[in-house]
Amino acid sequence: MCNEANAGTATPTVLIENNRTRVTEWRFAGLGDNTGWHRHEYDYLVVPVQDGVLDVMDKAGNITSTNLKKGVPYYRDLGVEHDVLNGNKFEFSFVEVEFLENTKT
Repeated sequence: MCNEANAGTATPTVLIENNRTRVTEWRFAGLGDNTGWHRHEYDYLVVPVQDGVLDVMDKAGNITSTNLKKGVPYYRDLGVEHDVLNGNKFEFSFVEVEFLENTKT
């Protein structure tokens, strides 16, 4: 997902990777830890591991805070560009599932 030149402070751990999907756990140790600026090349979904807040910064520098609930996923189409930051004063993590086969025409 991230370009290494723009790597953030969050820790990605690839759990599964094959021709169809890549499943990555993202772990943010503390407030403000981030994924680094990136553009999603595939459709994806995110499943929070616990309740918490993620702050998402767009290209213009605007930040949107989103309250997430444990186990409640959200989906996004490819092309999203952003940096994701931990908005919590505690460790936070989520699992990201990327769909590596693009079936859209």
